[in-house]
Amino acid sequence: MNGWMGKGIEIDLSSGEIKEFNMDENLLKDYLGGRGLGARILYDSLKKNTDPLSSENLLVFSNGPLTGTPVPTSKSNLSTKSPLTGAILDCQSGGVWGVKLKRCGYDVLIIRGKSKKPVYIKINNNSVEIKDATSLWGKDTFETTDALLDKEGKDFSAVCIGPAGENLVKFACIVNDKERVYGRGGAGAVMGFKNLKAIIVKGDKQINISNRESLNSLLYEANKNLKAHPITSKALPQYGTSVLVNLMNVFGMLPTNNFQFGEFKGAEKISGEAISEKLLKRKVAGCYGCGIIQCARKIRTKSFEGSGPEYETVWALGANCGIDDIELIAELNRLCNMYGMDTISTGGTIACAMELSSRGIVNLGLNFGDKDKMKDIIKSIAFREGIGNELAEGSKRLSKKYNAEKYSMQVKGLELAAYDPRGAVGMALTYATSNRGACHLRGGYVVGAEVLGVPRRIDRFLTTGKAGHVVKLQDFGAAIDSLVVCRFTTFALSEQSWARMLSSVTGIEYTPEDLVRVGERIYNLERLFNLREGFSNKDDSLPERFLKEPFKEGGSKDNVVNLEEMLKEYYQFRKWDDMGVPTEEKLKELNLYGKV
Repeated sequence: MNGWMGKGIEIDLSSGEIKEFNMDENLLKDYLGGRGLGARILYDSLKKNTDPLSSENLLVFSNGPLTGTPVPTSKSNLSTKSPLTGAILDCQSGGVWGVKLKRCGYDVLIIRGKSKKPVYIKINNNSVEIKDATSLWGKDTFETTDALLDKEGKDFSAVCIGPAGENLVKFACIVNDKERVYGRGGAGAVMGFKNLKAIIVKGDKQINISNRESLNSLLYEANKNLKAHPITSKALPQYGTSVLVNLMNVFGMLPTNNFQFGEFKGAEKISGEAISEKLLKRKVAGCYGCGIIQCARKIRTKSFEGSGPEYETVWALGANCGIDDIELIAELNRLCNMYGMDTISTGGTIACAMELSSRGIVNLGLNFGDKDKMKDIIKSIAFREGIGNELAEGSKRLSKKYNAEKYSMQVKGLELAAYDPRGAVGMALTYATSNRGACHLRGGYVVGAEVLGVPRRIDRFLTTGKAGHVVKLQDFGAAIDSLVVCRFTTFALSEQSWARMLSSVTGIEYTPEDLVRVGERIYNLERLFNLREGFSNKDDSLPERFLKEPFKEGGSKDNVVNLEEMLKEYYQFRKWDDMGVPTEEKLKELNLYGKV
């Protein structure tokens, strides 16, 4: 095969059985890999109402046909059933781990069962071992990675969990070579439940490419477009993703104090510009094959040198908690990476606790701007100590315990990202309909058009016609996550660019329409999974704050979200019925054999 390796591997931690299998070529053609392949495997393999924290749940690590090729920005995918939401979950991570797994000869690694004791998995080309990890249990992700690479060799790449995953924190993440993460939804807790501490990989197999001459020509054009676009060639390389802080603040949609306000007075102090001025060591860090965007920051604080915080983290642990100390935020980000916790849900849950306390609903000992308490509360969450044990369940469960669910800023149990939907109503629809919960990426990055004007600017407050934009971006995004490449490339590269590069790599002719249709198939399959698990159109919702509470000042003043109008149009555009269920006509059109 070209692009794909043609094999997968399945490991049962309960029995210790390890088996290779051949990939179905039609399955790869229809779902590509990555997110799409993960969704198909989960739908076909998991029974209805499988407990995410059970031996029956799966961890599916899957690469795409472009992973490890010369095509820019290779990433890898992880799919599972989320312990935070109960919905389908997919996460993408950069770095080299996925590339090395693919060069072991595998498009997918499926892990099932539960080990009786802590273990790690070692994959060296076709040699696969399950090894004792008792001595690693309790170590943070940095210590674990260092210990494994010291023991097994520096040329291995590692994914692992920290104390948060071991203690089944509902939003624990999986950390990739210390600095990249499979971030959202609690996949780290699934790994912790299975007593799986880490997976290390090393491979040197060749990835075949169908037409190198054609691909080289297309790569020249793609890199030229990436260099010409102001976001991919200037904004992201110069300031990283935190370049968005000041911009979102000006538009009045930088969520502050648990989304109570859209402007943060300390925005300039925590912006990408502030990071460059105060902390930046160097700005030459990117994913595998990323020679242009290079959005990651290498920073230096008084206490450490390492990766700098991304925009979502700067906001979640900064403005959303009333914190304007960029050095502290960088240290909190490092703690979350060491303990293995999603920074968005960590910040969102702490902010929820802060609002509950400030309103006198319950005294959790936290208030907005409590800088001196942030390190301790993050540690208490990771180890489930004291009030941290309650926060470790996420904001939805926390607020429900105190009959104050309206103060949890979440959809389907997943905390919102760093764009207040009252300032960009397409993002409101995105949050409401995203299959993994309130995600700005898995629901289509429509804020790119509404605020950044990419590929063209659309009215950020207009509801009519917004559903069409969201659907197209959702479907294209699902395809991109299945290739698996970076979403930032889509600022500069169109469906046509990706379809042509995919065709050159695989030797299978994909038109732009084919590529988007693959994404639509994936999105509908994910919807079927969630419907089977008991989700319904009632879960395509938003916290009432966004529907009833307009801002009193700022760039998004007086606006609320008319979600009902957009949802009706959205269902019609997708050819779903009034209850948000894909019609038989749509399933047949997409050649989907999964049913609710």
